Amino acid sequence: MSPLPLLLLLLLSFFSASQARSGPMQVASAAPAADASPFTPKAYLVRYWNRHVANDLPKPPFLLSKASPLTAADAVAFAKLAARGAISAHLPSFCTAARLLCFPELPSATRERHDRDSDFATYSNKNFTTYGASRAGGHDSFKGYAVDQNLPVSSFHQYSRGSITHRDEFSVYAAEGNVADQSFNSYGAGSTGGHGGFVEYNKDVNIANLKFNNYGSSGEGRSHSFTGYTEATNAGDETFATYGKGGNRAPNEFTAYATESNHVGSGFSGYSQGGDGANNSFTSYGVGGNNPQNSFKSYDNGGNGAVESFKTYRERANSGDDSFTSYAKGSNPAEVNFANYGKSFNEGTDKFTGYGGGAPAQAVGFKVYGVNNTFKAYGKNAVATFSSYTNRTTSAIAAVDGKNVNTWVEPGKFFRESMLKTGTVMPMPDIRDKMPRRSFLPRSIASKLPFSTAKFDELKQIFHAGENSTMEKIMADALGECERVPSRGESKQCVSSIEDMIDFATSILGRDVAVRSTESIEGSNREILIGQVKGINGGRVTKSVSCHQSLFPYLLYYCHSVPKVRVYEADILDPKLKTKINHGVAICHLDTSAWSANHGAFLALGSSPGQIEVCHWIFENDMNWAIAD
Repeated sequence: MSPLPLLLLLLLSFFSASQARSGPMQVASAAPAADASPFTPKAYLVRYWNRHVANDLPKPPFLLSKASPLTAADAVAFAKLAARGAISAHLPSFCTAARLLCFPELPSATRERHDRDSDFATYSNKNFTTYGASRAGGHDSFKGYAVDQNLPVSSFHQYSRGSITHRDEFSVYAAEGNVADQSFNSYGAGSTGGHGGFVEYNKDVNIANLKFNNYGSSGEGRSHSFTGYTEATNAGDETFATYGKGGNRAPNEFTAYATESNHVGSGFSGYSQGGDGANNSFTSYGVGGNNPQNSFKSYDNGGNGAVESFKTYRERANSGDDSFTSYAKGSNPAEVNFANYGKSFNEGTDKFTGYGGGAPAQAVGFKVYGVNNTFKAYGKNAVATFSSYTNRTTSAIAAVDGKNVNTWVEPGKFFRESMLKTGTVMPMPDIRDKMPRRSFLPRSIASKLPFSTAKFDELKQIFHAGENSTMEKIMADALGECERVPSRGESKQCVSSIEDMIDFATSILGRDVAVRSTESIEGSNREILIGQVKGINGGRVTKSVSCHQSLFPYLLYYCHSVPKVRVYEADILDPKLKTKINHGVAICHLDTSAWSANHGAFLALGSSPGQIEVCHWIFENDMNWAIAD
């Protein structure tokens, strides 16, 4: 063995022995800066890059910054733990040292009986169990709770249970958070009078998982309101299971709920089941949202004298689907009104199965109700009236160049290739990366962790993902996309290390490659002026690999190559000052024949698959690999 490899082996053995004595976190805190050692994952990556990329172009700082921050000692120690299947027992230290996405462990439950009002401000990650139980009167408020937090997690278990005329208010709760996880279990159960209010709850949040289980059940005259709930939120799910079950005369109001949100799903199961005199209203629910998904199952089953109203529900939404299964089944005369419901400008789907079944003389009114609805096994005794039941609304359809286009799609998200020329003024979408900050794992660790749906239970155990938890959904969604069959002409691979990304890119493009991304987020959400434009490969059709970030505990990218594209670089200028503010990278897809007719590009540009090319910017922290130029 030559002297140098022997020296490396001895040094690594020394680091490993030190790790075994001190533990991962102690070595991580005491070790020198990562760049100071030639044995760190980042240093190894640089050497790997030099061996596999055949040019001397500068290595992109935006990509190198995503390399694992682990020290050499921690990398060895955690690789050994991963090989033994023992990472789970060291998850907190692993997540901190490797800069991963892991949900914080909630502290011990806050179990208190209190006789005076409480005001919770600037709190986060708390566990409230039996807090305020049997409280008589008073008012507790949560204002500014977990605002602008990464991974806000809260649990409210049996909060205000058995209280009398007690008020709870959640105002500006978890706003602008990232990957929010909150659960309300048996909140306000058995309470009499009082009110629970949620105002600006989870506004402008990225990925929310909110659970209301047995909320307000068996209450008497206790009202609940959701105003500005999950407004402008990006992705996530909310579930209301047995909400208000067995409650009497308990009005519930959903106002401006999930407005302008993106891909937010809501599930109502057993809501107000067996209740007496329920009064539930959904006003401006899901208005202006993108593809809202709502499921009402056994809602108001066996109820007595309920009044339910849906007003401007899902209006101006893009697509969206609602399912009503056994809604108001077996209830005593109920009144249900759908006014201006489902007036989405891109057709959604509504299914009514067993609606009002077994209920005597229900009154159901549909007024100015949208299109594409299915009524199956509708209650035989229900009295249904349909007024102004329409096929389509054009309230959000505008004419551009003589074509109808969908004005909900964010301006500038998709554009034509002809726009990429000097002097063009055009809108730029919000290209900010809204995902939590994470790092790649070293290949030495990633290769030892399971990554498949076949080993999903093992993966859940490693990252402490409980059943129906946010983490379980995050990982399942990512695995589903990674294991999806490639589309026609597509080559794809999910990569969990930069080394894997280099291997995939060079396998498609060869070794003389360069990786590019839009320089910054300047110009987002406003008009920009296109300056000098350069076509990669002389502006000819070229091969390229685009890599898009996926949400996962460690940094994961979905990389793929599709045929017939052109890649451009363009200076982005301020349209008034004519000064350069950014340098953008855009890709134009010339063959769109395999795309869905409902793809946002066609909704925005007013065409159909195979009829036009479609271009888009490379967003922050996404990237494009192509030949060096």
